[in-house]
Amino acid sequence: MRSTQPGGESTAPTPVIVVIPTYNERENLPRLVEEVLALGSGYRVLVVDDDSPDGTGRLADELAIQHPGRVDVLHRVEKQGLGRAYVAGLCRALEMNAPLIAQMDADHSHRPDDLARMVTTAQAEGPATGLVLGSRYVAGGSTHGWPWHRKLISRAGGIYAGIILGVPIRDLTGGFKVWRRETLRAIDLPSIHSDGYSFQIETTYRALTKGYRVAQVPITFTDRVAGKSKLSRSVVIEAVLMVWKLRFRQLLHRPW
Repeated sequence: MRSTQPGGESTAPTPVIVVIPTYNERENLPRLVEEVLALGSGYRVLVVDDDSPDGTGRLADELAIQHPGRVDVLHRVEKQGLGRAYVAGLCRALEMNAPLIAQMDADHSHRPDDLARMVTTAQAEGPATGLVLGSRYVAGGSTHGWPWHRKLISRAGGIYAGIILGVPIRDLTGGFKVWRRETLRAIDLPSIHSDGYSFQIETTYRALTKGYRVAQVPITFTDRVAGKSKLSRSVVIEAVLMVWKLRFRQLLHRPW
């Protein structure tokens, strides 16, 4: 791995670092970065690129040059899955001394306006709330642009995971999150090897088992603006099996 940080580190802790994994997101990344930075001077973006063949990594470097001190790039040598990209990005964000660390998709399915509301919630709730989760399935949340079978897989997957794990979270497969740095440290990121839906389920569940409250904020989820969806059957199967693994591990009181 190599990192690019044009302009060097800022002199003061950044209130919010937004981790955005990318793989072939050249069409989407520039506008998303501009919209996130427009939320305020306290927002900083960390792009985690898995050596995208379409040149997304090079484009991210150009954005870092255009926005010194506010856009950073972590280059990974090959595509290893969304979960590994998030682990790498979140671990790097922890080193950057931000009290709040957000994660969001690069394809505009997650809206910067919703991110701002989630950050406001995290700031208002205080340290007991270790995670703010952007939810499609609480009052006021919605999903636009998905065919019925994608909606069914997502909704049923969340209900299935919630019942087995015994947690009151309506959108366990959701990946739009704002973390407190203390929570990320507590859940032991380097020990997580799951991917896709199961990565989102596992990280939220670990936060709950560590005693942190999870606040659920309604969001509008919109299907990607450009590019191709990366959902695969193996990702769904992994999530189905992962919830049982998590449940039995907790019942047996095994360390992560």
